Amino acid sequence: MKQVGIDIGKEKVDVCLLDEERQATTISLPNTKSGINQLHQWLKKQGAQQAHVCLEATGVYGELLAEEMHQRGYVVSVVNPARIKAYAASQMRRNKTDELDAALIADYCRTQEPAAWSPPVPEVKALRTLVRHLNRLKQEKRRAKNRLATQKDRTVSQHLKQQVNLLDKQIAQTEQAIRQHLDHHPDLKKDRDLLDSIPGIGHLTACVLLAELADVRRFDDVRELVAFVGLNPRQYQSGRNQATHSISRMGNASLRAALYMPAIVAKQHNPRLNVWAETLSRRGLTGKQVIVAVMRKLLHLAYGILKSGQPFDPHYQSAKLLATP
Repeated sequence: MKQVGIDIGKEKVDVCLLDEERQATTISLPNTKSGINQLHQWLKKQGAQQAHVCLEATGVYGELLAEEMHQRGYVVSVVNPARIKAYAASQMRRNKTDELDAALIADYCRTQEPAAWSPPVPEVKALRTLVRHLNRLKQEKRRAKNRLATQKDRTVSQHLKQQVNLLDKQIAQTEQAIRQHLDHHPDLKKDRDLLDSIPGIGHLTACVLLAELADVRRFDDVRELVAFVGLNPRQYQSGRNQATHSISRMGNASLRAALYMPAIVAKQHNPRLNVWAETLSRRGLTGKQVIVAVMRKLLHLAYGILKSGQPFDPHYQSAKLLATP
């Protein structure tokens, strides 16, 4: 089977096709529905109708392409960018262009044979649409309120107040739509209730997790989940010097943002994480490092609860969970 590596950009995609003899053919196309149709026709001309298509998990810009190629019968893999970056380091790649990135992804697909990807089921896709819309509405409200706080012109102030009021109504309507959507899908609602049982994770954060992760059970272990979100520690080593600096950030930024405030709440009110966070502080970790560590542990808890189907138990002790940051 031939391999296709695709480097996703906001406006265009760079494509590299590897044949059985590892000969590369490249093309650049617009990242639109018509561009995807052109890609399909181009692959047919290259005799690659059964190709394995591989791309990085780059959020909204690659979702349409992945779904369209999956519907056309291609084997599609959506890979954590951290894996591609690590593979590039292992191949000692020094140069970086969109075309070279596409070739690297194609070679990764050839040598690593990543697992096939399937699009989320319709109810999860609908939840994701609602959750992302809610997030955009809240961002617009924050921007409008910030402008209002410094605005001196009476007319502009009045318009901004009207905009904030309208956004408040739309936010309330969207939150109601999310609740109704969960009521119509008992499995989603059950998982939401399981996540909601974790002190620190509220109703909306649980919805974000369910929407962006699709199905946490698809991860073989919690480390894959942590890497997918981009909360895995970033290692640095040179000679005898070795250190861990911050996190990789090579993952789903929406999930990291959604977990930040819950981590602050959990640090204070989650009975298992509160004592553990204080221990980390005494070890010398900064406040931000402790919050990031708590974000990781919230993911650990979410993973374990959804896999087991059992709600959070504050009395359950897990030495493995609390052993390391």
